[in-house]
Amino acid sequence: MHVSVKKHVWHHHHGEIWHKITGFLKKNAVLCIAVCAALITCFIIPPDKAYLAYFDFKTLTCLFCVLAVVCALRNIRFFTVLARKIVRIFKTTRSSILALVYITFLGSMLIANDMALLTFLPLGYFVLSSTGKQKYMAFTFIMQNIAANLGGMLTPFGNPQNLYLYSFFQIPTGAFVLTMLPPFGISVLLITLCCMIFVKKEPLEIHDEPVRLPVARTLVYGLLFALSIIIVFRFIPYWIGLIVVPLALLFLDKKALKQVDYGLLFTFVAFFVFAGNMARIPAVERLLGGLIAKNPLIVSAASCQIISNVPSAILLSQFTSDWRGLLVGVNIGGAGTLIASLASLITFREYTSKTHGQTGKYILWFSLFNFGFLFTLTALEYFIFL
Repeated sequence: MHVSVKKHVWHHHHGEIWHKITGFLKKNAVLCIAVCAALITCFIIPPDKAYLAYFDFKTLTCLFCVLAVVCALRNIRFFTVLARKIVRIFKTTRSSILALVYITFLGSMLIANDMALLTFLPLGYFVLSSTGKQKYMAFTFIMQNIAANLGGMLTPFGNPQNLYLYSFFQIPTGAFVLTMLPPFGISVLLITLCCMIFVKKEPLEIHDEPVRLPVARTLVYGLLFALSIIIVFRFIPYWIGLIVVPLALLFLDKKALKQVDYGLLFTFVAFFVFAGNMARIPAVERLLGGLIAKNPLIVSAASCQIISNVPSAILLSQFTSDWRGLLVGVNIGGAGTLIASLASLITFREYTSKTHGQTGKYILWFSLFNFGFLFTLTALEYFIFL
């Protein structure tokens, strides 16, 4: 009897551990793949002094500062208040969904695409579920996802790959914005058209409780966010942000520091190792160098479909000096497959956790819309670059 109890406890304990491991792997699939890819390349190129040159510490610092401040702002429900005020102005399903998509668009330009989705997807779910418009859930999530991926392309801090390329190539801010303006404008137009065509003009009412913002904290977090953006634009050294932001949050909101997506930061670290090592393998250097020399735009957009946009940016930047073609390619390449962008995986995870049994339908609609955007933008940009 005593032995069977021990066996039951042992099985229960190991079951819990296994559940935690599988849960971690599911939540951090991209990180696990990145670490595995980095480790494999470490056997081909053994660790040496050259490894230190792989890491872009400015990109990692900027990303950490923006993520931490956004977590703090989210904890005081700043984005919820902002978004609800905008949504309450609109009286129909179509205009409310357009508002949600535009908020995600704007959010990705200011707080990075993955954070915009984590902030505004729950709001989209809240609006549609509380007004009985669940039939638009998949469409709204897909449009918010496309808006986050393509809206973030306009600013250096909108997408993680932008932050890296902006720093790596030392791209002038004006040149960056001018390069990304045409695909950004086309994306806004396409998303608006999709919402006008696929969403009916039905009456909509939103009832929710008022939320009061703590004035002092909102002001301090706003200043910290401004500091993070100033660092991105190279006005002050990045190490200042690494001291000021964690210190301020240590006193004001320790929880925000714990909530930072460290998985994304470590994914970057692993991709830096992977890309750095791949660039030192002669066969890879010849193959990728030859391919990207022919057409950086097409090659980088295609690469995103297989290995995602962030690793594509880091890897392909080693083989080309044409930052314009690469920058546009890894941004529009975020549309397409589910793995083309980390943001798409976040949306898929959020959708499946909130709705059950509609995964196949979601993937079908996701693929149709995303590949439609990818082919349209690639074709139009191809002629712009000719």
